Amino acid sequence: MTSRYKEITATGTPRQIGEQIGEGLRDEIRGFDAIAMERTRKAVSISDESALVVATDSIERVRTYAPHLLEEMEGMAHSSGVSVERLMLLQIRNQLQSDDGGRGVAPAQRIDSTAAPAEAGCTSFAISAEASAVGSATGQNWDNDVELDPHTVVLTRRPDDKPAFSTIAQAGLIAYIGVSDAGIGVCLNTLPAPARERGVPHYFTVRAIFESRSLDEAAAAVRRAERAIPANIMLATPQGPADFEVTLDDVFVLRDDDEDGVVTHTNHCLHEDLVDINDEFPELIESVPRKCRIDELLGAAERPIARDDIESVLCDHDNHPRSICRHPNDHPTTGWWSSVFSILIEADNGRMHISRGNPCQNPYETYELN
Repeated sequence: MTSRYKEITATGTPRQIGEQIGEGLRDEIRGFDAIAMERTRKAVSISDESALVVATDSIERVRTYAPHLLEEMEGMAHSSGVSVERLMLLQIRNQLQSDDGGRGVAPAQRIDSTAAPAEAGCTSFAISAEASAVGSATGQNWDNDVELDPHTVVLTRRPDDKPAFSTIAQAGLIAYIGVSDAGIGVCLNTLPAPARERGVPHYFTVRAIFESRSLDEAAAAVRRAERAIPANIMLATPQGPADFEVTLDDVFVLRDDDEDGVVTHTNHCLHEDLVDINDEFPELIESVPRKCRIDELLGAAERPIARDDIESVLCDHDNHPRSICRHPNDHPTTGWWSSVFSILIEADNGRMHISRGNPCQNPYETYELN
């Protein structure tokens, strides 16, 4: 397996961008479509009929929230041969609920409405331009299902009237982890909290962040959506590092309060208005040690923090198998998760360094937006 992901660039109107993506990533989109619901059903017992009802509802919500993104999906559907409804299913796996009324955790981001897996992962950070040797930066390890790797690509979109941006994502997703030429870097990880089945899908609010040019504009873009699920969004922005703890009711913004130039997050709520939610998820206790570990490592790093030092943090195995760098283990429910990729984003420079697989075993490859 090559250490670089497939790369394509799409330009023009929303419809043109969608058609170029559908044509350039036809095999990857079809492959992801073929596996997505099968992997989702490892956690959620839902029929195709029920899932398509949610997908149809989501299409109408996107039509109101961001109609140009529906145009992009229609172009993608036309060129790939995967219907808009099936493409929407790829966007909403993390909000589907079981037909029997129970809730499960889909593998896309493992965002759950009533319970979270015992070893939910993903550890993220953002560093100010002053504290980092590579400028404003953000990064994380993406702990997930290794079977998604063949369908993962690096995609650059250059719209006619909005910031250009590059993401690493499964083919067919409207947005994911990445960087824009407005100097905004985006990382994503789980935030267990109350959820609902219907709402604007999470990835469309992430896309709205890439279309923003400031921290305040990004927060407003997420707030204006009637959201279905909670999420955590780590950001490098021209206004400095920040983290959004997103619930159904609001977007809680965490900043660099101790002025050390670093903001970190794992999988439990940190904002004072949300910390009581953590009591509902005692199985996420391992999230706290990972938060302490990354704070310890980044806090001890010499300023400005060098790229090599950041990458070594992402390779850390303290408290394995619940470590920052995650490897498969024998846990009966979540042992098949691994750090599928590791990413360091230089937001000021429009650059992503990505390891395909665990960063302790695979090199970081550089992808340029500009």
